[in-house]
Amino acid sequence: MEDTLLLKVNSLSTQFVTKDGVLPAVDHISFDLQRGQVLGVVGESGCGKSVMSMSILKLIEKYGGTVLKGSSVLLEGRELLNLPEREMRNVRGREISMISQDPMTALNPVFTIGQQMVETLCRHKRMTRKQAKETAVEWLTRVGISEPEKRMKEYPHQLSGGMCQRVVIAMALSCHSKILIADEPTTALDVTIQAQILDLFREMKEQTGAAIILITHDMGVVADMADIIMVMYAGKAVEFGSKEQLFRKPRHPYTQGLLASVPRLDVQVETLYSIPGTVPNLKKPIKGCVFYDRCPKAERRCAESVPPQSVMKDGGTVACWLYAKAEETIDGRE
Repeated sequence: MEDTLLLKVNSLSTQFVTKDGVLPAVDHISFDLQRGQVLGVVGESGCGKSVMSMSILKLIEKYGGTVLKGSSVLLEGRELLNLPEREMRNVRGREISMISQDPMTALNPVFTIGQQMVETLCRHKRMTRKQAKETAVEWLTRVGISEPEKRMKEYPHQLSGGMCQRVVIAMALSCHSKILIADEPTTALDVTIQAQILDLFREMKEQTGAAIILITHDMGVVADMADIIMVMYAGKAVEFGSKEQLFRKPRHPYTQGLLASVPRLDVQVETLYSIPGTVPNLKKPIKGCVFYDRCPKAERRCAESVPPQSVMKDGGTVACWLYAKAEETIDGRE
């Protein structure tokens, strides 16, 4: 049977050294991604989702971050974290594409849209400039940009935020990479264009077998697109499981809170639920569970010891003392 494992991330940890102390932005994140699979990554702002994606692509050092020793990112068995920058530039775009959360910083302000798209296609797809230009126009059309030939001659500042987002999406999809990392790809788009973009993601996955890491706050998009879901909080993966399991029976109190805060058409309420409190300051040492101060089910041991990752019978994992049985524990750190 052909091996379908595409990406294996093991114990990925990233930190930032600040004047106020060390900030552990990503803390021992592990997951496997199969060909054609969509991993949804959800959690509040500041929980480490974008830092994780930038760490996978070895881009986090440009922002002052450091990936710690012991971290591993294997793409089809090849360790990416050990590759020199010259080789990583070939991986980015050709094998792993990324749709950045902020399209205005992803695009170079001194080059036209056409110049940037043509250069990307010539480098990663080995196209002639004529072929690259035709392909760029085709993809701009597919992401809903009118008058694509005109837009090719314009600079990023001449486009709206939503149009820049669509340009970045077009650049990423046109490379037909093995993995697409989509960081809040539909945030600046109206619902019609959003549906169109998600359809393009599905088409790419079905035609090429590409895998997708979909980072989003939108639980509706996750429910529509994802096969498996990782819930992150304060740099940690607090729950991991199939879409069906996680929506049907969320285990971690944080996951339960996230889903409870989503408006439902079949339930009428005066006030929407919100998780009380705020994300903890990670620059200060946290002895126990990172969700302790906000958790409605917290026990004394939650404040004293870090909960281990426990494997459930359905294959999902959860980092919560409520499920920490000795025979299921895979991570005994305290």
